[in-house]
Amino acid sequence: MSRKSTLADYNQRMLKVLEYLQQHLDSALAPTDLARIASFSPYHFQRIFRGMMGESVMGHISRLRLERAASRLVYTDRSVTTLAFEAGYTVHEAFTRAFGARFGCSPSEFRKQHRRIGFPPAPNPVHYDSLDECDPFPDPGRPPTELAVKIENQPPRAVAYVRHVGRYSDCGSAWERLMAWVASSGHMAPGNELIGVCYDDPDITDEDRIRYEACAVLSSPFEAEGDVGKKELFGGDYAVVRHRGPYADLSPVYRQLMGSWLPRSGREAADAPCLERYWNDPDNTPPEELETDIMLPLWELP
Repeated sequence: MSRKSTLADYNQRMLKVLEYLQQHLDSALAPTDLARIASFSPYHFQRIFRGMMGESVMGHISRLRLERAASRLVYTDRSVTTLAFEAGYTVHEAFTRAFGARFGCSPSEFRKQHRRIGFPPAPNPVHYDSLDECDPFPDPGRPPTELAVKIENQPPRAVAYVRHVGRYSDCGSAWERLMAWVASSGHMAPGNELIGVCYDDPDITDEDRIRYEACAVLSSPFEAEGDVGKKELFGGDYAVVRHRGPYADLSPVYRQLMGSWLPRSGREAADAPCLERYWNDPDNTPPEELETDIMLPLWELP
């Protein structure tokens, strides 16, 4: 599939999601269901959406609901409390704060001034439409980002791992337990590849629910022991981009890879989590010199 046709395909699939959101603003909208509508991997859908649209899925939904509330303030006599509930707010004050941040005044002032709907600027041209329609896929106006991406083929590999749930910045204890086991079990070797399995986007997932696995690729056979598990990493092609700098700066690279490079690549993200390959030790490397490979798994070309 050519890069041009892939981009058109991604645009059409994203348009399906945008139309569905317009038509179901009052529904419980789970990202996994939206990923299914667009035929994207649930592992990557939210990063693809944010990369292509410039805002998160839930941020987009919240914005459309606020814009709908603004429209109904002008064209209906619904109470502000009713509109707050329709916008997903159970507390009136929270709705008023969010509305003020978006429109520059309170809902009551907006209604009193009979403000006509010229929506404030947004990360993309998609706004609430009372007809539940979307124009053909909107071009957000952002030029494609040029990343130095290479394709690597990796065989399935068994790794020893320790699971961490919580902020990525707190995963050090998982690495300490893993490396202590690697050393005590006699598997320490200079060539051990250290990899993080990253299941969740920290810009979207609540920090206490972020899932991460600290992994070591070992050169000799081993078995799971205690909290050290054994699993096999996805084998196949990966899109790999190297980042030099602090781990805290990885999120923008993910968004560029998913939202700009992938739709133009002629490839499709596989239904497996992203990996991070670490080339140096953060305990003795300045943050600005840390080198990390972000590895996006890809399906094989047809």
